[in-house]
Amino acid sequence: MPTFARPPPSTQYAQLSFPSTHVLLVTLNRPRDLNCINSQGHAELHDVWEWMDDEPSLRVGILTGKGRAFCAGADLKEWNNSAQASTSKSPMPVSGFGGLSRRKGRKPIICAVNGLCFGGGSEMIINADLVIASSLAKMGLPEVKRGVVALAGALPRLIRTIGRQRAMEMALTGRAYTAEQAERWGLINEVVSVGDCVVDGGAGGGKPDDEAVSRKVVGRAVQVAIEIAENSPDAVLVTREGVKLGWEGIGAEEATGLLNETWVRRLYEGENIKEGLKAFVEKRKPNWRDSKL
Repeated sequence: MPTFARPPPSTQYAQLSFPSTHVLLVTLNRPRDLNCINSQGHAELHDVWEWMDDEPSLRVGILTGKGRAFCAGADLKEWNNSAQASTSKSPMPVSGFGGLSRRKGRKPIICAVNGLCFGGGSEMIINADLVIASSLAKMGLPEVKRGVVALAGALPRLIRTIGRQRAMEMALTGRAYTAEQAERWGLINEVVSVGDCVVDGGAGGGKPDDEAVSRKVVGRAVQVAIEIAENSPDAVLVTREGVKLGWEGIGAEEATGLLNETWVRRLYEGENIKEGLKAFVEKRKPNWRDSKL
C-alpha cells in the first residue's frame, strides 16, 4: 500500500485498493447480498470518501462491486427488522447513500457499474461524476414497488440529468433499464462490451463470468481515472466545482462569479499553474504537485 499522510479508514464491507498512482478503488464486498449497503456500510463509505478528499496524493476515486452486482440498493433485511420492531432506522450520513448520493466532495468519483444497479445503487451513479457500465448491467429505481421512496438525493438530481419525462418514467414505474438505454438518456458515459466474458452454457445459454466482467469495466474506469489524474490536480478540482455549480441550478453568471471569488485566485497563486505553463513552453510533460487547494 502507498504511504499516505493519514492511514485509510478500516472497512468491513468494502475493499480498498490502489490500481494506479493517485487512484483509489473501492469495491463493495457483500456479493451474497448483491452488495446491498447497510447502516455500517454507509458510515464506512462516508469516511472513505472524506479520507480521499483530504489525502493529498489521491486525485480520483472509483466505486465498483464484487460479484454480479454493483449495488442492489439498501439492506432491506435490516430495514425490515427496524420496521417490524417499530424502531427508527439508523440515520444515513449527510453525504447520502454509500456516502455518494448527496456527496459534494472535492475530488471526482467514477462508478464502474459491473452488474445490477438498483435503488440506492442508482442513486449513487446519479450523483457520480462519471459512470462506466458493463453492457450486461441493469439499473433502475424500484422503490415504488416496495412501498418506499428514493429519498437519498436521486429524485431532484435525476431530472437535471435526463429531463422531466424520462425522470418521471424511471421513478414512477420502477422499471429496470439496460446500460445502452441509460447511455442514450445521458445517465452513464460509456458502455463496455463484455460479450466475450460470457461462458458458454450449452443449450441453456451462456452465463457471465463475473470476475472477467469486473476486470473489463474496472479496467476501463482506471484508464479514465488515470487520464484525469494526469491533469493538473488544482485545475481538476476547480473545473469540477465549476461544472457542479451549474448542475446544482446556479445561473451561469452567478456560478462564474462565485468560482472566481472562491477558487480562481487560489489556483493562480499555486505552483501547478506555473508548472503547466512552463511545461507547455518547454515542450515536456508537467510534473504536478499534490494539490494544496
